[in-house]
Amino acid sequence: MSLFVPRFDETVIVREAEAEVVGRAPSTVRLLADSSRTGGALSTQRVTLTAGADGARPHWHDHSAEMFFLLDGAAEILSGDDVVTAGPGDLVVVPPGRPHAFAAVPGADADLLIVLTPGVERFEYFRHLRRVALGEVTPESLLEVQELYDNHFLRSAAWDARRA
Repeated sequence: MSLFVPRFDETVIVREAEAEVVGRAPSTVRLLADSSRTGGALSTQRVTLTAGADGARPHWHDHSAEMFFLLDGAAEILSGDDVVTAGPGDLVVVPPGRPHAFAAVPGADADLLIVLTPGVERFEYFRHLRRVALGEVTPESLLEVQELYDNHFLRSAAWDARRA
């Protein structure tokens, strides 16, 4: 087992009014703290989904665990071949290398705090997703940055069956 010790000297405080917001309903992402702000300890964002919206399609991270804490509403979270439903106050942590995805339960909203640890510079990834949504770049362009953001896409029969 290796021990990672993050290196940063100042307390990180992000006020809600100062957080960059990417996207708009049905999927809004508030960029809270990226890896460079936390000495590599973590990267975190708050994702708000409305009306059963998808949050992220199935993917995995080679180097980071991903934590989902449901602040409000109801979310479906894929972990491996299992899809679990999470409610307010529920915590789901997916280990590195395990396929996962998340979405609001059909017909419901979900408000999630998401943390990757150790951190990965991810803010530009979310800006890239915004450019895809606006049609400025193709969805296929995400395949070109999978390694850069440690975000590797795959198909999941379990997810497709639940989200059909």
